[in-house]
Formats: sequence, C-alpha cells, structure tokens
Amino acid sequence: MKPDEIQAAAEALFRAEAEGRQIGLLSRAHPGMTLDDAYAVQAALVARKREAGRRQIGWKIGLTSRAMQQALGIDTPDSGVLFDDMLFANGAEVPAGRFIAPRVEAEIAFRMGAALAGGDVTRAAVLDATSTIAPALEILDTRILRADPETGQPRRVGDTIADNAANAGLVLGRALPEPRAIDLRWLGAILRRDGVVEETGLGAGVLDDPVMGIVWLVHRLAQYGQGLAAGDIVLSGSFIRPVEAPPGSRFEADFGALGTIRVGFGKD
Repeated sequence: MKPDEIQAAAEALFRAEAEGRQIGLLSRAHPGMTLDDAYAVQAALVARKREAGRRQIGWKIGLTSRAMQQALGIDTPDSGVLFDDMLFANGAEVPAGRFIAPRVEAEIAFRMGAALAGGDVTRAAVLDATSTIAPALEILDTRILRADPETGQPRRVGDTIADNAANAGLVLGRALPEPRAIDLRWLGAILRRDGVVEETGLGAGVLDDPVMGIVWLVHRLAQYGQGLAAGDIVLSGSFIRPVEAPPGSRFEADFGALGTIRVGFGKD
C-alpha cells in the first residue's frame, strides 16, 4: 500500500469507530495488502488516536490458538495497542451503543514491572520483568465488516491487524503478585453468558503457555525497535473462542482460585 492509502485507511477506521459503523474490507480494496501494510495502517490509526488524546496503557496479543490461526490460514499471532478508555472495572456495564458488534474472550493479563525489549528475550526474562498477573476478559469489536456483502469474501487477518487487532475493551480481575506461583498452562476459565456456560478453556491454548505469548510480542516489537514499558498491561491471548455479546447480555468468567470477573452490556 502507498503512504496515502495507509493514512486514508487509518482515518476511515478512526471515523468508523467514532461513528459506530463498519467499513468495507481493506483486503478487498487493497488485494495486495501484506502484513507489513496492515501493521502500518494500525500504526497510523494508533497515532491518530493519540492525537485525539488517548493514552496507551499496554498491548494485546491475538490469534494465539491453532484453531483461530487455521481458520484464517496463518501461522502467527497478531498484536494491537491498549488505550486508557478501553479499561472497564470488574462488574461494570458497558454503555449501550459503545461498541458495534462486541464479543468476549477470556485470557491472562500481565502487568510489567520493568521494561523488556530485544529479540533474544526468554520465558524466564518475561517472568522476571512481570510484577503481577491477573485474569482478564477482552472485549473485541470490529470496525470492518466480517464479510463482503457482494462477494461473500470473509474478513482476513490483514483487516483484523489494521483494525488494531479488533481491540475494544478489557476487564481485569484480582492481581496475583507471584507470576511463578501458578502453572499458567493449567489456569482455566468457565465463561457464562446470561447464566449459561458458553466456553471453557485452559491457558495452554495460548502457544502452550501464556508466557510465550509475551515472548512472541517482545520479539515482534524488537523488529521495529520497540519493546514493553514498565507498567504496561499485556493481554496474552485468549484460550477460548470469542462469544457474541448482544445488548442486555451479562458475562461471568470463573477463574477458580483467581476469582470471578463480570461485565454486562447495556440495552437501549
């Protein structure tokens, strides 16, 4: 994509979010769009949000499960940026109309106690730099249509990456100050929507270990001369499929010993 096309795509996504609507597939408008193009659009979108006064609080990792990667025909996760206006308190109700087509995922959040950067960062280094972990719900949304109405072409990974990895919101549970005190591969969640169990999963669904999601992110950021900052929140990737969150729905995620997270979605 040309620089002007990248800027135009980012501005279209920014306005779509502000106006609560969806735009057409970027992958159809730009058939040759690469992953680098998609991340360039995302970077331009992030810059536009900063100009509007939003503050970055961390990162999210997506597409970490084999099932989701195979569905999109890729073999790598993706990432996006978390902003301050995305954070909701445990038990909060998301105002009606805040999102376009929200969905909910369960995962583990890391809060960094120290900066971390470099292409040689290891699992042990991630744990050393982590101050706390916490159960989390991620709220996904899409400012791009899930499928093209004319051709039926589904949204592709480049569309998702450009759209800030479908980032929309997050809810954090109780923090655990000893990241090595629990085997995150076996940390699981039971997700209920309106009292009905919709999904269950284990941390091992994230690259066999949620810590490895953070390793992947640090390595990816190193390619662009970036890294994680002290205080960053990092969503390590969902270990369940995304569950639709229609207006009026209520979610409860039971993480066992780490407690329960709740969030609701307002109805007009």
